[in-house]
Amino acid sequence: MNKAETVCRMKETGIMAVVRVETIERGLEIAQGCVDGGVDVMEISYTNANAGEVIKAIKEKFGDKICVGAGTVLDATTARLAIMNGAEFFVAPNFDKDVQTMANLYQIPYGPGCSTYTEMLEALKAGASYIKAFPISNYYGPDLAKVFKVPCPQIPILASGGVSVDNVATWVKNGAEVLGVGGLLTKGSAADITANAKKLREALVAARKDK
Repeated sequence: MNKAETVCRMKETGIMAVVRVETIERGLEIAQGCVDGGVDVMEISYTNANAGEVIKAIKEKFGDKICVGAGTVLDATTARLAIMNGAEFFVAPNFDKDVQTMANLYQIPYGPGCSTYTEMLEALKAGASYIKAFPISNYYGPDLAKVFKVPCPQIPILASGGVSVDNVATWVKNGAEVLGVGGLLTKGSAADITANAKKLREALVAARKDK
């Protein structure tokens, strides 16, 4: 997929699994559960040293059935390594100009974490595809999206933290385009993950119809 297609796929799916795993096998199990439940976008965090291997293994097994990105991309070296392992987008808890440059060079969507309007607008001017509402989404909840969108409706929000089946509709109503979900899509068996993925997707689809 090219950059525009990846951005659109992330927005269309609307739910993104945020994954940290110790083994490739567990990463594949989570990916299977997510795909079966209709969540075909995953972020594999570089918090773990094996992230590149997990990304590569998932892409080799699932191909275009899943869109896999790299999370916690803090520097340009990590960004390049992630691309070489098949990452299709970057997400990070911060904005880094060197990572943005790498994303621009290789036409990879980048969603940096920002907490202020100044950070967000500077990131967008540099070429960010999404703004990750992090870490403050954990504390302010879905109302945060509305706070950001009222004066600057052009900001594409990727929420990360505090998303649940019960508040998906509020996040969507308040303008968030992509909702990052951890525990519900990473814990339990593949069947458990599938069930949770279906619930999240159903809540999102219903919320978008009512919006």
